[in-house]
Amino acid sequence: MRIIGRLEEQEKLKYILNSNKPEFVVVYGRRRVGKTYLIKEFFNDSFSFYASGVLSNKMKDELNSFNQSLLDYGSNDKTTLTSWFDAFNRLKMMIENNIIKIDKRYNKRIIFFDELPWFDTQKSDFKGAFDYFWNTYASRLNNLVLIVCGSATSWILSNLLNDRGGFHNRITSKIYLKPFNLKETKELVNNFNGNNLSDKEIIETYMIFGGIPYYLNFINYNYSLAQNVDNLFFKEGGELENEFNNLFSSLFNKYENHAKIVEELSKKRIGLTRKELLDKTNLSSGSSFSKVLMELEECGFIRKYNNYQKKNNESLYQIIDPFTLFSLSHLKNKKVESWLNYIGQPSYNSWSGYAFEIVCLNHIKQIKEALSIAGIDSLVYSFYSNKEGGAQIDLLIDRRDNIINLCEMKYSISPYTITSNYEENILNKIKVFKEITNTKKSIIVTFITLNGISKNKHSSIVIREITALDLFR
Repeated sequence: MRIIGRLEEQEKLKYILNSNKPEFVVVYGRRRVGKTYLIKEFFNDSFSFYASGVLSNKMKDELNSFNQSLLDYGSNDKTTLTSWFDAFNRLKMMIENNIIKIDKRYNKRIIFFDELPWFDTQKSDFKGAFDYFWNTYASRLNNLVLIVCGSATSWILSNLLNDRGGFHNRITSKIYLKPFNLKETKELVNNFNGNNLSDKEIIETYMIFGGIPYYLNFINYNYSLAQNVDNLFFKEGGELENEFNNLFSSLFNKYENHAKIVEELSKKRIGLTRKELLDKTNLSSGSSFSKVLMELEECGFIRKYNNYQKKNNESLYQIIDPFTLFSLSHLKNKKVESWLNYIGQPSYNSWSGYAFEIVCLNHIKQIKEALSIAGIDSLVYSFYSNKEGGAQIDLLIDRRDNIINLCEMKYSISPYTITSNYEENILNKIKVFKEITNTKKSIIVTFITLNGISKNKHSSIVIREITALDLFR
């Protein structure tokens, strides 16, 4: 078994295997994040029963695929399946007749349904049959572990995790699989693929691909990162040329609304309020809009955060996924033809600064550890005000020990130089922040950079420094 990271998820699966009750486990997360890989590798690709949906809109194809799995696992009934009730009844008979064996390693029957949402074609009544199978039969089998998986997050959330019908409170465990962090990405890229990239190169890779294992495995390490980006995204027929649309269409029903929202968010670094998003997208307010925002947040594409000491209805939504920002910044409308020729241009520098901020915001835990405050209760905010020319603080760590870390995140190949104007800008941020919030807490200016800060007469404003190395904890 070769699983990189996923330590919490593996511990959860071990706990489930030691359970003395029936288990219904939902594994979900965005496309290409490694859901199927995790389950198959953890169980060594050996299940009491395994079936997968197929990419088809036809009920006949899905039933034929399921029937083939029944035959593969010992069914003697070769008649054609005509309904999902028939399919699950046949599975039930195989369990009762002990055709589907108990796995001796765990003393469990481990059933894995991969790409479950694909089974649910139009007018198939798949959900009703699946509901009936679980609630009237499978939920009474103390030695049964049923694991379901799927990338169609809209379906998983609506029909299983947030269901108010037959599956309400029936899910015994859920595993949300996140993209890799930098440490896991480094392990995948270097140890697993036999390469030796520097931390700087790993961060630059993460700024484009995020921590998505599938994307990272496309990289050819005989070429530079820039050459890989050109080959994968900008060359005609590149493997990831259309991945953004494929990604969103696979995850969400009516994905056009999800795409509209992230496109607008990509234009505003600090994010947008709900009202601003409604105005810019011309979408209708209501439960459907709330659902779209919730799904984007659940999948890790955006985050909802509060402007310091503002009411919840003034919360901001911001892109938090590197791959989404990269795609919208450079692939939409073919804005860039060659990454090699684009590097160093003003718009590249603007994107790289934004992308590095996203990398940092995805590693708040590591930042706190580097500051030795992991054990101190703290909340994370941002701050924005138009007062006195404007003040924007992208990351505030508000600590219970009466200290606030005001974090500046700066991407620079060489040590970052703080100029006289920038020092004044930071002092103005502190002044405006204190005046508006009336905070009595101490403000510690904290810089997070790629290669540290160049020492000069203005750098003394920085109290704490974190570099790229600290993000790999």
